[in-house]
Amino acid sequence: MKVRSVLLFLFLFFVSAAFLQAQQPIKHTFALGDSVFLLDGKPLQMISGEMHYTRIPRAAWRSRMEMAKAMGLNTISTYVFWNEQEPQPGHFDFTGNRDIAAFVRMAQQEGLWVIIRPSPYVCAEWEFGGYPYWLQNIPGLVVRSKEPHYMAAYKEYIDAVGKQLAPLQINHGGNILMVQVENEYGFYSNDKEYLAMNRDMFRKAGFDGILYTCDPATVIENGHLPGLLPAVNGLDNPSKVKQVIRSVNQGKGPYFISEWYPGWFDWWGAPHHTVGAEASAARLDSVLAAGISINMYMFHGGTTRGFMNGANYKDGTPYEPEISSYDYDAPLDEAGNPTKKFYAFRAIIQKHLPKGAVLPAVPPAKKAVPTPWIHFTTAQNLMSALPVPILNPSPLTFEQLHQAYGFVLYRTVLNGDGTQGILKIDQLRDYGILFINGKRVGTLDRRLNQDSLAVIMPKGKVVLDILVENLGRINFGPYLLHNHKGITHEVLFKEKELMGWQMYRFPFQAMPLLKSTNSPVIPNQPLLRKGTLTLSQVGDTYLDMEEWGKGCVWVNGHNLGRYWSVGPQQTLYLPAEWLHKGNNEVVVLELNHPTQTKLRGIAQPILNHVLTNTQQKR
Repeated sequence: MKVRSVLLFLFLFFVSAAFLQAQQPIKHTFALGDSVFLLDGKPLQMISGEMHYTRIPRAAWRSRMEMAKAMGLNTISTYVFWNEQEPQPGHFDFTGNRDIAAFVRMAQQEGLWVIIRPSPYVCAEWEFGGYPYWLQNIPGLVVRSKEPHYMAAYKEYIDAVGKQLAPLQINHGGNILMVQVENEYGFYSNDKEYLAMNRDMFRKAGFDGILYTCDPATVIENGHLPGLLPAVNGLDNPSKVKQVIRSVNQGKGPYFISEWYPGWFDWWGAPHHTVGAEASAARLDSVLAAGISINMYMFHGGTTRGFMNGANYKDGTPYEPEISSYDYDAPLDEAGNPTKKFYAFRAIIQKHLPKGAVLPAVPPAKKAVPTPWIHFTTAQNLMSALPVPILNPSPLTFEQLHQAYGFVLYRTVLNGDGTQGILKIDQLRDYGILFINGKRVGTLDRRLNQDSLAVIMPKGKVVLDILVENLGRINFGPYLLHNHKGITHEVLFKEKELMGWQMYRFPFQAMPLLKSTNSPVIPNQPLLRKGTLTLSQVGDTYLDMEEWGKGCVWVNGHNLGRYWSVGPQQTLYLPAEWLHKGNNEVVVLELNHPTQTKLRGIAQPILNHVLTNTQQKR
């Protein structure tokens, strides 16, 4: 009996030990060779694609990764967005769609390696280049510099990210191959001491694997820190790629194109950008044939939802806020479906796989469906349900109001004399709708360099309202340090400064709650409409906003992003993951066409319809 017990014990012991060993992650090594990356001592050509966890519904992460594998990618890359992870000072959020660690672990489950780019500056056509708005409230803070306040805030952020991601590096049993330090810093400056401080903070945060920098070829010397792997952006001539990387890396590789562009992004009022599939595939072929590792920016763009789009601006050019769709003309479209470019790239990648290797089958595309008309049951004028105002002699910026995004209504009362004069808003950021005694008198649009309007002030008491929208902080270039929003200086009428302001905050951090009763629709005043989308079947769809003017849409609590008749985007992508059979709640904020009442989903996106300059100025 005792012998049986001992044998049973030994059997269970060895079974348990084998089970525990099987549960332990397989540890790999990843190193830099003179010309190639080495995984477990053998050459690895990274074929990577960029896709951002925040731009994809969490419920769709896995399906996007399956598509990545089906195209032939062995790696995915993502930025980490500081303003998503720390929306308010000291308040870190790694839940829901912000759970970057869950995204990385899911990629490991799917057999994909990961490249992480916590930077903290990301560019990415993302609000403020990824920086949280509140940095601008810290006196003296200068982003991308050794300034102590910036470095202190940066350290808090990178330490928090390190707790999430450092354990997931390949040298700890995870699937993160490399981590990027800063981001195209050579475009911005060339301070090697600052870059070294970045490196040291990453190390102290637990990122003890391979670190790299990335820059375009023309500025790679500025942005490279000796001792880190240099990678090049925007170049795909194989001999040139090798030459540029050798020039700053002691004559060695390995060779990595960290941003290779098979598409491009869009901004409001400009045509939709496309890049031909055949030409892109030929360029990809030459890179892979040369043994160079590559990261496609983007493999899948997704959607910049809410108010998180960035903007471009430099001297001599218009302010260019980016659209909500981040389709990017990528191989995988905004909804996660394969395009002609996807299949062209898949064929090229298959060609360069080891003999006998076969790519997994391409998952079926999701079917997009038209929807019934949305039945709107409630309407509420935005200015009929004002919150408690903040009072100040002069207008306060969004930042001074501790508001990140959305809208602010600025109100002042003055004595009119019945004459016409020029109303000027000095440095309006970015779009303002003007009302006199509740009547709309015009709009001012920063894109069109508009800051003044001829108006008549009636005799007697006059209520002047200016509803200001933050259209997105600049995400690239020297004006990162000039990114305050709202009325950022003074308001003048007939060259006299107007004082005594009430400011009403509309951050719209959540879907607006409307009263159950309808309020009368006031012509040309911003309006909130609530309705119901009743579905018997659920599928992806695209809300057709062509007949609407300007605003944003929430469905079942999710902010789908902005729409604007100026184009090129005329639809809002509504993922099936955020819908259910039966009644779905829809809220629309319409700024310019409050009498519009018809809305439904269609089966195809409209991303290329742009109004003329004359139409945009109306």
